[in-house]
Amino acid sequence: MNRSKLARIAPFALYMAFLAAALGASGLGLGDARWIYPVKVLAVALALWIFRGEYRELLMRPPRGALIVSILVGVLVFLLWIHLDQGWLNLGGGGGFDPRTPEGRVDWVLVAFRLAGASLVVPLMEELFWRSFLLRWLERQDFLALPASALGVRAILLSSALFGSEHSLWFAGILAGLAYAWLYRSYNNLWAPIVAHATTNLILGIWVLRTGAWSFW
Repeated sequence: MNRSKLARIAPFALYMAFLAAALGASGLGLGDARWIYPVKVLAVALALWIFRGEYRELLMRPPRGALIVSILVGVLVFLLWIHLDQGWLNLGGGGGFDPRTPEGRVDWVLVAFRLAGASLVVPLMEELFWRSFLLRWLERQDFLALPASALGVRAILLSSALFGSEHSLWFAGILAGLAYAWLYRSYNNLWAPIVAHATTNLILGIWVLRTGAWSFW
């Protein structure tokens, strides 16, 4: 595996490994598994830093107006996300991430890590994997040589379906994947889906804190 591919796969694989560890710890009753999340975020951020030289496309400035459109798309995905959770659209993800103590107080250290991870680290890590790597690789194995503007419908649909399968709200996930892929293809710039993804996750986090709908986290 060449370094460019490894740089996009390794942080995502590390994130998924920590997710599996947290699920396993919770299932076995091995203490407070919520603290695995801060460790996960720091580990993934470190991996992104180590491979930072491979992300040359992040040096490209987004076109004028792209960030505004990306923010609007991020808000739209958030609205879809919180309304597409009924019945068969929700595979069930447990109780979500509940940052409250046994006494009912919010642990703001956990909240800070969760918000920072969801709105800063996760969008960067996931867009590098799902859009920068996998979406282009499905179109052409020499993915770095393929501009996002040349992406085909088959690759977009398949990668979005896989992206949706990563989430308990699978249908909302597919729509999010389609939206982020559309931004990437339209603006030929990875910052467009990163900003949209970050906007979705940040607003979702704030909404969860205000409503207490922890299952969405």
